[in-house]
Formats: sequence, C-alpha cells, structure tokens
Amino acid sequence: MIKVKQIRSRIHAPQRQKATLDTLGLKKLNQVVEIEDTPSNRGLINAVHHLVTVID
Repeated sequence: MIKVKQIRSRIHAPQRQKATLDTLGLKKLNQVVEIEDTPSNRGLINAVHHLVTVID
C-alpha cells in the first residue's frame, strides 16, 4: 500500500488529468488516500506526478 497526497490544484488541469485524480480517489487539495501499489496505479500516479506526491 502507498499513500498519495494531492499537492497542487486541479483547477487548470486538463479533463483527462482531473479524471485520473478522481480514479485515484483524490477530490480535494492536501487530501491523502491509501491505494495498492500496483503497476496500473503507478501509471496513474505518473500521469499526474506534477499534482501529487507519494508519502512513505
């Protein structure tokens, strides 16, 4: 399991990146979610790496 925190606003992000944040379960700024460490989830995190950070 890994913790992902949204660190930047989604306001000016493209619709595809907003959908990716929704898929990760991130709705608000500074929200932290815990998700499984799978290759597909890593790909989602990589797609919005400038909006989120991984917390250990």
